[in-house]
Amino acid sequence: MSQQTKNLLVKLIVGAGQAAPAPPVGPALGSKGVRAIDFCKEFNARTANFTPGTPIPCLLTVKPDRSFTFEMKSPPTAWLILKAAGAEKGAAKPKHDTVGTISLKHVYEIAKIKQSDERHKALDLQNICRQVISNAEVVGVKVIP
Repeated sequence: MSQQTKNLLVKLIVGAGQAAPAPPVGPALGSKGVRAIDFCKEFNARTANFTPGTPIPCLLTVKPDRSFTFEMKSPPTAWLILKAAGAEKGAAKPKHDTVGTISLKHVYEIAKIKQSDERHKALDLQNICRQVISNAEVVGVKVIP
């Protein structure tokens, strides 16, 4: 398969409502032949219902004719956990330092958000909750009953 007939994949994490043709979005898309302003307008419209600045991972598929489609995923699990705990950033020494606490209700709510992602559709909520608890441990957030 030649380069001209293949779709290119571009992974980006952009703040909700904050996509702009400036770096890092502009250069990442411009090098693939995509007009960054077109992506920015569509992304900002589709993220209008999110809190501004919420990091949204995107998987952008660039077609040979330079048109594109993109799939938005839910915010990163670690970001959701830190937000729920009211922490700015994770612990310097995870599993030793604690930067905050979240309840099992928070874990459940985060798991419900993550369940909307395509890659989590096949998992039951209990397994996603286990992943959230593991992630919380990694960033230094304690889960309390």
